[in-house]
Amino acid sequence: MRILLLSWLLFSSYFAIFLGISNLVLVSGQCRNDQKQLLLDLNLTSSSDLFISPIPLGKLMKWNQAMDCCSWDGVSCDGGGHVIGLDLSNRAISSSIDGSSSLFRLQHLQRLNLAFNQFMTAFPAGFDKLENLSYLNLSNAGFTGQIPAKISRLTRLVTLDLSTDSFLSGEPLKLEKPNLEMLVQNLTRLRFLYLDSVNISAMGNEWCRALSPLTELQVLSMSNCYLSGPIHSSLSKLQSLSVICLDYNNLSASVPQFFAEFPNLTSLSLSSTGLKGRLPDEIFQIPTLQTLYLSYNMLLKGSFPNFPLNASLQALALSSTKFGGQIPESLDNLGRLTRIELAGCNFSGPIPKAVEKLTQLVSLDFSNNNFSGPIPSFSSSRNLTNLSLAHNKLVGTIHSTDWSSLSKLENADLGDNKLSGTIPPTLFSIPSLQGLDLSHNQFNGSIGDFHGKASSLLNTLDLSNNKLQGQFPTSLFELRGLETLHLSSNNFNGLIPMNAFQNLGNLFSLDLSHNRLSIDATATNISLLSFPTFTGLGLASCNLTEFPGFLKNQSSLMYLDLSNNHIHGEIPDWIWKPIDLARLNLSDNFLVGFERPLKNITSSVEIIDLHVNQLQGEIPIPTLDATYLDYSDNNFSSVLPAHIGDSLQHVSFFSISNNNIHGSIPPSICSSISLRVLDLSNNSLSGPIPQCLFQMSGSLGVLDLRQNNLSGIISDTFSKSCKLQTLKLNQNRLEGKVPKSLGNCKMLEVLDIGNNQINDSFPWHLKNIAKLHVLVLRSNKFNGHIDCSGNNGGWSMLQIFDLASNNFSGKLHLTCLGTWDAMQHNPYSNLLELKHLHFVDSGSGGGTRYQDAITITTKGLELELVKILPVFTSIDISWNNFEGLIPEVIGKFKELHGLNFSHNAFTGPIPSSFGNLRELESLDLSSNSLSGEIPLQLANLNFLSFLNVSNNKLVGPIPKSTQLQSFPEASFENNAGLCGPPLKT
Repeated sequence: MRILLLSWLLFSSYFAIFLGISNLVLVSGQCRNDQKQLLLDLNLTSSSDLFISPIPLGKLMKWNQAMDCCSWDGVSCDGGGHVIGLDLSNRAISSSIDGSSSLFRLQHLQRLNLAFNQFMTAFPAGFDKLENLSYLNLSNAGFTGQIPAKISRLTRLVTLDLSTDSFLSGEPLKLEKPNLEMLVQNLTRLRFLYLDSVNISAMGNEWCRALSPLTELQVLSMSNCYLSGPIHSSLSKLQSLSVICLDYNNLSASVPQFFAEFPNLTSLSLSSTGLKGRLPDEIFQIPTLQTLYLSYNMLLKGSFPNFPLNASLQALALSSTKFGGQIPESLDNLGRLTRIELAGCNFSGPIPKAVEKLTQLVSLDFSNNNFSGPIPSFSSSRNLTNLSLAHNKLVGTIHSTDWSSLSKLENADLGDNKLSGTIPPTLFSIPSLQGLDLSHNQFNGSIGDFHGKASSLLNTLDLSNNKLQGQFPTSLFELRGLETLHLSSNNFNGLIPMNAFQNLGNLFSLDLSHNRLSIDATATNISLLSFPTFTGLGLASCNLTEFPGFLKNQSSLMYLDLSNNHIHGEIPDWIWKPIDLARLNLSDNFLVGFERPLKNITSSVEIIDLHVNQLQGEIPIPTLDATYLDYSDNNFSSVLPAHIGDSLQHVSFFSISNNNIHGSIPPSICSSISLRVLDLSNNSLSGPIPQCLFQMSGSLGVLDLRQNNLSGIISDTFSKSCKLQTLKLNQNRLEGKVPKSLGNCKMLEVLDIGNNQINDSFPWHLKNIAKLHVLVLRSNKFNGHIDCSGNNGGWSMLQIFDLASNNFSGKLHLTCLGTWDAMQHNPYSNLLELKHLHFVDSGSGGGTRYQDAITITTKGLELELVKILPVFTSIDISWNNFEGLIPEVIGKFKELHGLNFSHNAFTGPIPSSFGNLRELESLDLSSNSLSGEIPLQLANLNFLSFLNVSNNKLVGPIPKSTQLQSFPEASFENNAGLCGPPLKT
């Protein structure tokens, strides 16, 4: 975006120079001696290197004193031999200049250009002496500080350029005293004004009113000037405006309607200005408008109207705004369009076929939207250099485009869609292609042979996360310009010798993980001179049996993934040597220990994943740079160090689950202020849970302490700003009550405190946790009635409800159950888009993730759900003392998968409405006092695979010719009045 803007401003500057020249008398007389001497007395030098002596200006400009000075480079004269134009731009002049300089005695000067030099001195006085100036360009000249007030005396100025590029300059220029109003109040002839990156610091009404006298102004460029909004109506007086550039200011206002009324407006650029509200549709109807840049205004809303016929628009950038809706077919009225950037907006629907008529397109970016449907053909856009449609919902093949016709295409990014079919071979052979990203789609087939066909300029190729198959294309090794090669998560097969990568000397990022490949990394004939220097290397699931020896010499590694291989032995000392190593994944191997303790390593590793190995001994102490530590599923058998919190200061994810850790939880762990996920589950930890851990709920997202020997109470110290999403304390020896402050945890989705010794009534004080999905209280000492009178706030998202093996009693009330919407309706129409319950720390860029799992009892068996899909629902209130009728409202729970009311004292009939539970897989009503016949409607439950109604008082025949008769006899036994198959009596 900045490149586009810079290009336009440079064009505008050159246009202004042309106009300035056109106002001069282009008849050059013989140079006057006094003028020549003034030029020679300038005493300016250039030095672009500290070790080279400064070069005098005359020598730099190659001024030959034997020649007429009017013919010198950068000098122009009028008919009388007076110097009227001086261009010293881009000469790396580094000497100082002050008011005594001979420059300011060239009083006939009409045009002066000192742009792009290195004066690096305070803005000199003296420019006011050049009263005839109509063109003054000091952009990026290196002047600093306050712009002098006397500039306002140059009343003949048509062009004034004091802009600086914030990337090139140091201390910016500023307008304080004088301010903007004082600077321009007399410059009423100005047509071109460039003040970019000058610190003006003015409110909207101030800077707009200051500019209002400049009624001839055509170009207004004041980006990054610390301007505030709103844009005042006084700016509407500038009816000659053609270019408005106010990027990178904090306008925090809407786009005024009067902008659409400027009759000559060709360019409007307001990117990154905090615009809000809705953009007036009339802006798109401006007949003269050629460029519209509004990107990076996150609160700016709008949609496209129908574009007028023969519109002038050539460049349109709205990325990272709230523009949305569908793109109209009238887009084909923008026949002159060369660039369109709509990345990161809210557009949806199909990409219109009108795109096929935009024959002048050079760049199109529709990434990060919700576009759906097929990709239209771009065959007619023969000037296209950049195409990005990534992160949408596009489907179908990409064969509609004749890729061979796009001979200028440099970058194509179609990643993260739902595209399918084969990849056209012609796509790889575009001669100018440098980058190709087709990752995270559903492409299949092989990618063929690259021999002599692929672009020699190709430096980035990402085909990861597809369904590609076949032999690994060894012809890839001919693409010597490759820098990034990602083929992970496909079905490629074959044996690849690692020394084959010697041909790709420029390669720095390689990922071949999760294919059916075998990497032979045992070769000893690898040339270190030609072998790539990797910064990222992924060889997960590549059948490695040892650490590749070539890694010893990879000192630039930042990312290394060797997970899911067959590597045995110890983690070598040299693996920690790359000082920039940030991410290391050695999980799912057979590693048993470390050659060197982690606390002694020198690399700045942030992410260490060692889960599912056979590591033994003490818990490794990480470096202070660590942010993610997964030591789960190993054989560590130490205690947690007393001061472990000192080593976890920056850690957001810490898991040691499924080890043999014993002892107590040290309170120092509470000093780990960055922790978002703490998983100490399935160890042998004992003693009380530190009270401070519950106080950390203001930052913790997941606390998993299940399957230990922890005792004591759950402290009533949950933070008022509790952010807990998952709390699991199952299978410990906790006592006491459910703390009242737990009700502060409004984001809680999973609460599992089952298999403890908690003695309390039903925790209705949690009723306002609207996001609760899972509630497990089983196997405790809960007691009393579940009386929800006046407490019907409900849990509309509740999907797993487990009260089994407690001492609850009384009747179930309709109002307790009627608000459980997730069990009644399925909001997920597309099962492919289902996402299981999990925690993601958005503050870490999504890097900290925890997958929720839960243990349930279903079909008479204990089952661990390693993923909790939101469509799975179950109710288990077995082994309590509930009584009375089974509420009819249960028959509305059409999404229920498991229902267990066994071992209670329910009476009355089995509700016939149970026939509505079409998703039900498991139904256990055994050991109650239910009476009457088995409803025929139960035969409608086609998914039912477990049924138990034994030990009741049911009567009559089991419905015949239904699947009910396929269940074993034990499902119906001990009902004295029940008869018929499968019962034998």
